[in-house]
Amino acid sequence: MATFKAIRIDKADKGTTATLAQFDEAELMDGDVTVRVEWSTLNYKDGLALTGKAPVVRRFPMIAGIDFAGTVEASSHPAWKPGDKVVCTGWGMGETHLGAYAEKARVKGDWLVALPQGLSSRDAMAIGTAGFTAMLSVLALEKNGLSPKSGPVVVTGAAGGVGSVATAVLSKLGYHVIASTGRVSEADYLKEIGAAEVIDRNELSAPAKPLAKERWAGGVDSVGSTTLANLLSMTKYGGAIAACGLAAGMDLPSSVAPFILRGVCLLGIDSVMCPIELRKAAWQRLASDLDRTKLSEITHEIPLAEVPEWGAKILAGQVRGRIVVKIV
Repeated sequence: MATFKAIRIDKADKGTTATLAQFDEAELMDGDVTVRVEWSTLNYKDGLALTGKAPVVRRFPMIAGIDFAGTVEASSHPAWKPGDKVVCTGWGMGETHLGAYAEKARVKGDWLVALPQGLSSRDAMAIGTAGFTAMLSVLALEKNGLSPKSGPVVVTGAAGGVGSVATAVLSKLGYHVIASTGRVSEADYLKEIGAAEVIDRNELSAPAKPLAKERWAGGVDSVGSTTLANLLSMTKYGGAIAACGLAAGMDLPSSVAPFILRGVCLLGIDSVMCPIELRKAAWQRLASDLDRTKLSEITHEIPLAEVPEWGAKILAGQVRGRIVVKIV
């Protein structure tokens, strides 16, 4: 096709616009693999890009969307051939490289991961970058020595995309999961997907003490700022927190006390430029360690045309779990 449907972001007099439009195939950027995109998803970063609330987009026009699953149409890369099922997350898609909210994408073959056996393309995007990030967090905690025997773990922003997958995965692995959320009305949902306890985020919103009562052996934090500072101050001796988000801000009003008096580790999680071997490991673990029934419970499907509307909703905290976007 000479043109295809895409969510196009353009500069406007005030900020940016995001609309469903026809995009010329000739405008696709350099890459050695062309993919027919079947499914994408909605992540917090997508919401920032779609609304222009943060300078996520670095070139215009831009096709939004930071991840996709689909089928290879054409390839000059030795690892891929037409018909291969692939997943792509990060690498600057939707920021510096034309992204995933489109019927076609052209990317570097080195960015792609084979769709794991047992996962459909839809499943992969029900997981998406948020779920992939959650699994990277779990892998980092395990590498640091965390196990269910270590004690309870905390997940912040638990009703969101990262938090929902982290809660489901950690519970399946046998952890006692304490889910922190600003939406206590979602307590039943969080318990259904594996949370043993649900706490109000207000418990973690006051200015953090250098050291507070030890409450958990580890955790996954997608919130940042004061919440992360409180998590660190409440982490048990030798424990670790995986930091993977900044929904509340990029600051960290903490002290060195948890690190030098309790040996706590702060583990930084990056999903955008993550090395390919770690990507493969994370996706294989997601295929085995994420309960499909729970994945279905946390997933809601929308058509491509509704992406801009839902982008605003995710920033407003009105999205529970994962949103999958049906492209074709």
